[in-house]
Amino acid sequence: MKSLLRWLAWTLLAWLAVAFFTPAVAAQTAAPAASSVRASPTAAATPSAAAAPAGAKPSDPLRLTLNLEGTERPGEMSVAVQIVVMMTLLTLAPSLLMLMTSFTRIVIVLGFVRSAIGVQNAPANQIIVGLSLFLTFFIMGPVFDRMNNEAIQPYLAGKMTSVDALDKASVPLKDFMLRQTRMRDLEFFLELGRFGPTPVKDLSLRVIVPAFVLSELQTAFQMGFLLFLPFLVIDLLVSSVLMALGMMMMPPVVVSLPFKLLLFVLVDGWHLVVRALVESFHP
Repeated sequence: MKSLLRWLAWTLLAWLAVAFFTPAVAAQTAAPAASSVRASPTAAATPSAAAAPAGAKPSDPLRLTLNLEGTERPGEMSVAVQIVVMMTLLTLAPSLLMLMTSFTRIVIVLGFVRSAIGVQNAPANQIIVGLSLFLTFFIMGPVFDRMNNEAIQPYLAGKMTSVDALDKASVPLKDFMLRQTRMRDLEFFLELGRFGPTPVKDLSLRVIVPAFVLSELQTAFQMGFLLFLPFLVIDLLVSSVLMALGMMMMPPVVVSLPFKLLLFVLVDGWHLVVRALVESFHP
């Protein structure tokens, strides 16, 4: 995941560099300039070279100008501020992905599945994070589509300013988080912040995000408890059988692991877990 985010960051930086540098380079190369190729002694004696004015000055070297002045549209942020905001978003992208989407619940539950079965490295952490990431994109697809239609596309078309686009883009994300957040968690942070009674539509991200994270953690741990129960029963049965047979030195974990894997495969465990995860989010 870190390598993917790093690649996205470098790709965006390269795109910004091309977007800013290409117009300046094109303007400089399009301006009339003297040829940089030195003339040979034979070419210096040609009529065209002799016709050049004696006092002509060589052209200036190629210069690159980067303009960070404000935009002409009122209410629009300057280019410098937009660049700062973009770099800040890139820096906070992992935190935004983990704390404001369905990623938190999914990755915790998948980690509980691996721990309940008893295998430490199968599936690997990269596989769990990758599966959680793609399931997050699958679940958050309608939210991202709404953000694109209501904020990004009108902003690119010049129908709204960047500030209005940010406000519009936050509305679908707030609606998603509020649908997954318990009311007592919202009241808890309202009480901590001494905000007083506040309508749901007027809640800020300062209150919604931590309440959403707490609700996701509690839901993920509840699902993890239910996942541990059938495998715990297998461990107890295997331990009882080994004790009855007098096999004290035989580790119960080694004996119960094949039965856990067999049970998980027979009930089509991955389908059940993924279905439960997707359906646990309120549309």
